[in-house]
Amino acid sequence: MGFPRKSLFLLLLLIFFTNLDLAESASDYATLVYKGCSKETFTDPNGVYSQALSSLFGSLVSQSTKAKFFKATTGNGGQTSMTGLFQCRGDLSNSDCYNCVSRLPVLSDKLCGKTTAARIQLLGCYMLYEVVGFSQQISGMQILYKTCGGTNAAGRGFEERRDTAFSVMENGVVSGHGFYATSYQSLYVMGQCEGDVGDSDCGECVKSAVQRAQVECGSSISGQVYLHKCFISYSYYPNGVPGRHSSSSSASSSSSNSYSSSSSGQNTGKTVAIILGGAAGVAFLVICLMFARSLKKKRDGRLMVFNISQIKIVLFISIYFGSAFYYNNIIFIAQVIDSGRWLIEEA
Repeated sequence: MGFPRKSLFLLLLLIFFTNLDLAESASDYATLVYKGCSKETFTDPNGVYSQALSSLFGSLVSQSTKAKFFKATTGNGGQTSMTGLFQCRGDLSNSDCYNCVSRLPVLSDKLCGKTTAARIQLLGCYMLYEVVGFSQQISGMQILYKTCGGTNAAGRGFEERRDTAFSVMENGVVSGHGFYATSYQSLYVMGQCEGDVGDSDCGECVKSAVQRAQVECGSSISGQVYLHKCFISYSYYPNGVPGRHSSSSSASSSSSNSYSSSSSGQNTGKTVAIILGGAAGVAFLVICLMFARSLKKKRDGRLMVFNISQIKIVLFISIYFGSAFYYNNIIFIAQVIDSGRWLIEEA
């Protein structure tokens, strides 16, 4: 069977670039989940409230470049002061956290206006504020938002597997000090508590959210439950959890102004691994082309035919790295076997 040089070149390019998953798009973290706006608005003839709120937003956004959770109070004291906080999902990098949080002030003004209290929840982060002395008190376990997927899981045993995954998450969010995500038998679950919630209270909050999901979502293949101080989510993938969610990850929070994560450094490692893998692949391609060229010999202006008993080209790319929310594994093995003859065209 003949195999022209041009075909060989195209095949090698196809092998190298096919299935090379570089990076997951993180744009979904900016998706709006829900908004909560107070029915009370503040009158602000002198701009005191607006100035305090603007200062609060600026403080929160600036801190999102280095922390996953932060609380602040601004103003001159008394009822003209504003207090608020933000929190990012535990698996987001610092840059993604900032990109998420920086959207919230504009959304808050657009969706709630000049209200005495507001909370804006995106998939990757949330922000809330209130005028100091705002009278409404909310229980940490009060439900704020719940959604269940419109499709039910087919077959038996789904709810048992989901509940097992929930149990693992309930324990993990305590040992992980506020955040835990893992996959279990085609299910991906995640739980997180507000940054200043203690481990014990966090466990109770997540347990309450899990119970709501079990009762209200039933056999739905996905669900999200947001309580005032915690949230959980789960998704079922019949064909297996995608690579970016295939392993567990955890992060912790122990103070009101810090939320630890190793995502940034691991993203750097991912980039380096991709660059090195690409360089190795290009080098491999060059070697193959040099080998093919060395087989070409000019004899009386004719095409030469070479017998090659077996040629195997194996390209193995494995990029393994971890993050606060997930691991990526990219493994691709391409094997080309030709036990016949290759036609090498004369240059």
